Amino acid sequence: MLVSANNTADRLTEAEVRTTVEKSLAQADLEGKRVLVVIPDGTRTVPVPLFFRLFQELLEKPVAKLDYLVALGTHPPMDDAALGRLVGVPVTDGRAGTSQIFNHRWDLPETFATFGVLPATEVEELSGGRLSLEVEIRLNRLLGAPEEKSEYDHLLVCGPVFPHEVAGFSGGNKYFVPGVAGPEIINLTHWLGALLTSKDIIGVVDTPVRRMINQSASFISTPATCIALVMHGEALHGVFCGTVDEAWRAATKLSAELDIVYVETPFRRVLSVMPEMYDDLWTAAKGMYKLEPAIADGGEVVIYAPHVSEVSPVHGELIEEVGYHVRDYFLEQWDRFRDYPWGVLAHSTHLRGAGTYEGGIERPRIQVTLATGIPREKCTAIGLGYMDPATVDPGDWAGREDEGVLLVERAGEMLYRTKHDR
Repeated sequence: MLVSANNTADRLTEAEVRTTVEKSLAQADLEGKRVLVVIPDGTRTVPVPLFFRLFQELLEKPVAKLDYLVALGTHPPMDDAALGRLVGVPVTDGRAGTSQIFNHRWDLPETFATFGVLPATEVEELSGGRLSLEVEIRLNRLLGAPEEKSEYDHLLVCGPVFPHEVAGFSGGNKYFVPGVAGPEIINLTHWLGALLTSKDIIGVVDTPVRRMINQSASFISTPATCIALVMHGEALHGVFCGTVDEAWRAATKLSAELDIVYVETPFRRVLSVMPEMYDDLWTAAKGMYKLEPAIADGGEVVIYAPHVSEVSPVHGELIEEVGYHVRDYFLEQWDRFRDYPWGVLAHSTHLRGAGTYEGGIERPRIQVTLATGIPREKCTAIGLGYMDPATVDPGDWAGREDEGVLLVERAGEMLYRTKHDR
């Protein structure tokens, strides 16, 4: 049964959050069980310290074991200092009190187990005929690998739901796939999202990518409860607790109301000011994803992030090899690019956005310009525009909507669309 608290006008009080979480955990009947909580990393706006404290207060004594797994996807592992900032208490050697906090390590094969296989026919059906190949569903073995003695009796997913460039909306089973999944299904789901294009899929609830995620997560046999959170800026407005799918679906309705801005006409120039939680271009690219649908043909988005000095500590070399291109640039030269990780290709085309590639000529729909610590030479080499961040004053962009110019002061989570797309 769904247990929830939500308010479109005001942030929830801590008392409201506590009451809702307490009811949900009582309903889950976790006494004496070993519980693994799956949480987001530091690239999401969400009060993880509040929920960490509530879980420790409400569960540490009645349960047999209480640990945490950070759903990093392919993001770099977090050290003790970063984990401490994430959960709000000191972390030493990956431990906070009696709880272990695990980094998901997509790059370590020994941390995975095969939970199932999606045959080519099912992938073809789920993708609407866009892809046809068999994929092994390898997930973090802490989730309870088949034919292995499980370390945990119950999974608790706790994280926010936002419009998302690959899945339509984040959250729910996405914390399992790709959050704590292996590279095979990560690459497949991201490339499917790229084929569909971010511009068309972002902010849509039921998508082929979401269906593939849900089908992949169905191989997990350990019982799971979800606490899906809805933020508006830095304020918590919704807490939805129940089964993974019901909590997530309820949260998407509130997120669609609070986290999507509909504008009358598309803008010709946008300055996306990126928070410091996006510490590389791989994550700061959300300043493009969330604004692309509201930018006019021939327009420009400027990603303003002076603190960003690298493309990606994990995928940077590969991205620099392939550059940033529209989807059809890759599809028309598939033999050349097919052996690159599809997740890297997906990131490339998501950031470059919609466009065409005909007769060997690439025509992106809009210009993407970086005002970051990444030097001009590298921006040019990877196919993006450059602007000296020292010359950018966000105040110069403010209040100019009537001119077709938009300033987004905390970009990355709010989706902008035209009212025509409603």
